[in-house]
Amino acid sequence: MKAILIDITRCNGCFNCQIACKDEHVDNDWSPYAKPQPDMGHFWMHVNEVERGVVPKVKVSYIPKLCMQCENPPCEKVARDGAVYRRKDGIVIIDPKKSKGQRVILESCPYGSIFWNEELDIPQKCTFCVHLLDQGWKEPRCVEACCTGAMIFGEYDQLKEIINKRKAEILNPEFSLKPRVYYIGLPKRFVAGTVLCKKIGEPLENAKITLSNLSTQESITTQADNYGDFEFEGLEPGVKFSLLIKRTGYQNKLIEPIHTEKDVYLGEIFLELKE
Repeated sequence: MKAILIDITRCNGCFNCQIACKDEHVDNDWSPYAKPQPDMGHFWMHVNEVERGVVPKVKVSYIPKLCMQCENPPCEKVARDGAVYRRKDGIVIIDPKKSKGQRVILESCPYGSIFWNEELDIPQKCTFCVHLLDQGWKEPRCVEACCTGAMIFGEYDQLKEIINKRKAEILNPEFSLKPRVYYIGLPKRFVAGTVLCKKIGEPLENAKITLSNLSTQESITTQADNYGDFEFEGLEPGVKFSLLIKRTGYQNKLIEPIHTEKDVYLGEIFLELKE
């Protein structure tokens, strides 16, 4: 079964994948797999920008999104006359002839990865560039165009070792559709701040910061850098934590509860000198 593995930590938002998709499909008829993609409005490969945090601690993640090539595709279930089918290699295809007028196919996708071609009156989406794969290409255009190596295409059995080792995830597992697009480093939550000496206002390098889950008592530890900055990344949303800061010669500082419903920037945290 074909699959794509996308490493968010390596994606720099260059949009090469999105442009390559347009270059391959706009004004090009790849029947029987796909009719031409319209110039505007369709993003069979779309790079979503996700902004996180608050000033001055702001991050941006880029998440390429395309058809998830689900093992249990809802679009196939609602389509009439076999207008949507899943190939032996797992690639889901919308037949451009049989699907004419079937807007229900568009409405069935919970990922929003199907688009409606008003001119042709058909639903359309990513095909993994199957017209190229059938000619011997090793990967779709989007993967070929990725300049940072953030995207890997291949057989699932060949990728599953990396998927398991890197703890890759799927989007919206609650849909129970078993997609074949996997992501490494999907943005979660972070807790960050800056540790300073209250008396003179200078950064406290090497301050030891421990973040503890108030429910499980599991903890992780880091140290402030030479600017006094620290950060805990990849935290699960909706969890309550406590934060303990220690530095030789200073009084300990405990902050709780810290709730990761959203990213948390604690700002400047001042430690008192021990008497």
